[in-house]
Amino acid sequence: MVTKPARMYSKISGPAYTRKEFMGGVPYPKITTFVQGNQKREFEIEMQLVAEEACQIRHTALEAARISINRKLLENVGAGNYFLHIRVYPHQVIREHKMATGAGADRISSGMRMAFGKPVGTAARVHIGEIIMVGKVDRASAKTMKDALKKASIKLPTPCKVIITKGKEITSKMGL
Repeated sequence: MVTKPARMYSKISGPAYTRKEFMGGVPYPKITTFVQGNQKREFEIEMQLVAEEACQIRHTALEAARISINRKLLENVGAGNYFLHIRVYPHQVIREHKMATGAGADRISSGMRMAFGKPVGTAARVHIGEIIMVGKVDRASAKTMKDALKKASIKLPTPCKVIITKGKEITSKMGL
């Protein structure tokens, strides 16, 4: 089956559906690494990617954003010169009613009868002002980190803003 568009699952509706011990066959989230880079080093600048609207972010979108940031930072900064932490976890289980499509499907399909749906993936519920990702770098790499976070925000279903929480005086002199 083809993955449905994100617009079908991005709105928060209804109560949370997270109790995996009562469900059979919930697929594992594609995102497995939530902390990357140098964890031991102290960095001068810290930036956060903050959600501006409440939504559900699918695990595939989180993984795409992580790969985007990681690739940009590895190319321009180096492996030990940054820290990235993804703060949200995809707990929400997404269900889908599998309907037959194609020629002759009307004879086999029973429509929307008992359409509770089977688990097809997971998503993270994010609310207004919630921190999605945190990145830390030195002053030489601040612009690269801000660009990487902005590029990653395009892959998420909510408008996001980059907030500088540590090192504001350094970045204001740089024009960020």
